[in-house]
Amino acid sequence: MTRVCLVGDDDVELRYELVSRETAREALSTYDLTAPYENTVALGTVSLGAAVSILNDLDWYLARFVAEALVFEPSISDEEWLSRSLASAVRDGECAPEESGRYLKVFGVADGELLEPMFVTRTGPELPEYDLNETEETLVVRVTETEFGA
Repeated sequence: MTRVCLVGDDDVELRYELVSRETAREALSTYDLTAPYENTVALGTVSLGAAVSILNDLDWYLARFVAEALVFEPSISDEEWLSRSLASAVRDGECAPEESGRYLKVFGVADGELLEPMFVTRTGPELPEYDLNETEETLVVRVTETEFGA
């Protein structure tokens, strides 16, 4: 199952903002919504295409309330997420899945909250340690070269 995780901006309560608006509520009504991290909304879809489609449907809300839109596609990686831009590029055939893992954004995770990200470039099988904060774990997100350099 492909998963989508929306991370809310610091100054909003994401779930409230999404379900309080009719169009977003209708778009999300067929999904079982969860919150794997603080101020997140997550859902499962049937495919990468369906994940990108729901993100496109919610674009107006994403631009206003969402800091990060992440996609987890187990056929690409069983541990790493994709940014929305990279998920779209893979779906559209602009990036081969096996070539998607060079540029990474690594979030620390502590007390159920995503912490400040660290950008790293994969140069071998091991990733550098996340060292911006004390963490319990990390969340690795593959990003496009453009997102990496931004």
